Amino acid sequence: MGDLKSDNGNDAVDDKTSTYRLSEGVNNPSKAEDLVDLHRLQKSSTKPRPDDAKHIQSLSETLKSTARAVGPKIVRGDSKAIPGPKPGFGLESQRSGFMRAISDAGLKPTVVYHNLTPAELYEKALLFEPGTHITASGALATLSGAKTGRSPKDKRVVREPGSEKDVWWHSGDNGSPNYEMDEKTFVLNRERAVDYLNMLDRLFVFDGFAGWEPESRYKIRVVCARAYHALFMYNMLIRPTDEELANFGKPDFTIFNAGAFPVNRYTSYMSSSTSVDVNLRTREMVILGTQYAGEMKKGVFTVMHYLMPKRGILSLHSGCNMGASGDVTLFFGLSGTGKTTLSTDPARPLIGDDEHCWSNQGVFNIEGGCYAKCIGLKKASEPEIYKAIRFGSILENVVFDENTREVDFDSNAVTENTRASYPIEYIDNAKIPCVGPHPKNLILLCCDAFGVLPPVSRLTREQAMYHFISGYTAKVAGTEMGVTEPEATFSACFGGAFLMWHPMKYASMLADKMDHHSATAWLVNTGWTGGSYGVGSRIKLRYTRAIVDAIHSGELAKAEYVATPIFDLHAPSSCPGVPADILNPANSWPKQDEFTATLTHLAELYQANFKKYACGGGFVSAEVATNITAAGPHLPGQNGWVGSNGTCQDGRADNVHARG
Repeated sequence: MGDLKSDNGNDAVDDKTSTYRLSEGVNNPSKAEDLVDLHRLQKSSTKPRPDDAKHIQSLSETLKSTARAVGPKIVRGDSKAIPGPKPGFGLESQRSGFMRAISDAGLKPTVVYHNLTPAELYEKALLFEPGTHITASGALATLSGAKTGRSPKDKRVVREPGSEKDVWWHSGDNGSPNYEMDEKTFVLNRERAVDYLNMLDRLFVFDGFAGWEPESRYKIRVVCARAYHALFMYNMLIRPTDEELANFGKPDFTIFNAGAFPVNRYTSYMSSSTSVDVNLRTREMVILGTQYAGEMKKGVFTVMHYLMPKRGILSLHSGCNMGASGDVTLFFGLSGTGKTTLSTDPARPLIGDDEHCWSNQGVFNIEGGCYAKCIGLKKASEPEIYKAIRFGSILENVVFDENTREVDFDSNAVTENTRASYPIEYIDNAKIPCVGPHPKNLILLCCDAFGVLPPVSRLTREQAMYHFISGYTAKVAGTEMGVTEPEATFSACFGGAFLMWHPMKYASMLADKMDHHSATAWLVNTGWTGGSYGVGSRIKLRYTRAIVDAIHSGELAKAEYVATPIFDLHAPSSCPGVPADILNPANSWPKQDEFTATLTHLAELYQANFKKYACGGGFVSAEVATNITAAGPHLPGQNGWVGSNGTCQDGRADNVHARG
């Protein structure tokens, strides 16, 4: 073991101190005095520190409740504010002295980790969240709990005087997603969420922006219990610079994510243990009973869907890219239509994959990241997305090999809705900043599993409004339990769950902008040809890409067009790279009577769905509403089309509104 020496280095025992030290030769001794000091010395920072007093005051204000005039004591979650861990103890146990003497939840100091980096959030997630792992690509795999998708029927909007005449309220079967609640119930749910968050040992806060156009951006604050949620919003919001963060101030909109804690289902207006509540007056959102991260992303979009049209800016659920000549294309489509795949084009810089606004200056992305469905993801067909799944990305509810940590993107063992979240700059050809000029083309995508719509058709102004409001696609057997044949799905404006105004408001704004900027609308079907699902075959991706390329090059605009039956769509007779026999779907069906019967059935579904919107919602004149309705399908013997009673339920607080 070596010789015992006294402190003065002599080979003797110091009787005065009775202190013994081992004699070891050390060439480069550590400069630390103990382990705590060693852990401190391990980390350095060149990042300027924001004004702690301002930040702590702001965070405390966010976390206060009606029961307490001020918020809890905030301790910033960084190495300088929190003493380092002593041997054998966790970081959270080593805080300021008064923590040991106070246990009441209202006084207990709350450790807040504010705008941590992805690396720091990885550490916290791995340390505190079971089911979190690092995959072979470096992405963080995690679980969202029992809910692996949104809960649209648990969404509630506060009915209050400032916004109630604008909001498209749920009424009967009018299709609105905006179920009302009163302000008192919102306060009860907010109190429940804030009390839960204040009782936790640690919280995560991320401050970021929504909207890349400087004049139209909003400051968003997210308060959450999970590092995974903080990292998700780090990816999905626009990340502030150090200077912007230091001067962030009071947020424009705050999300309280207490998703691990259920709502009291006996509270008024509640229908389950989950509730996602939005208050437009206080600019707040409360999440209870679901840990699915997409609720936060879509909560921001919902609020932008309300605020932007009030400023004359059209908010859109769409992807967007731009060609070398500055030509911008918007891609609309529901899940499974190929919106993310087609908008992520190696030859065209990506402005964004999901949420955009069309202002007087052009288009801009609302988000700072992408949220791609990754079930069945293949490196060969979607290399840009595959490459983006690396360190800093999140993989939700995926399955991976427990030894190699390689992800099995084909597995739906946890859910069909596996997702990947990553910053937009992870796409090699992303356009940063995410803004562009006015769109030249609008592509409305559908996956027609009935196999009767043409692969591409050019739309008139009224047809564009009709199909935009309809938002059609079809589910197919095997994607959901109980679905054994094609099932039509309609989602107004291709994002019905997030609309705040009547769909005709968005459609009329879209038509006005198309007219003003000479944009062309196209309906592109990525579904089946030669028969319905189970008989025909899915249109090959290379054909769809060839169609989109022909739209961008201008070749398709020069083609000859023929009108299709019942829907009166104008389909091209030829397109470079696409077999002529599939451009007109009637020619690819072996039995014409079956084609006509299926086409008629789909037309009936379209008409039944559109009854909800035919009155115009007060945003267009009766004449314009009639013209839009007439742009839909016509069944044999129909001379135009009228709703069952000539009226519709628009869900508005009144039926009079200035036209948008």
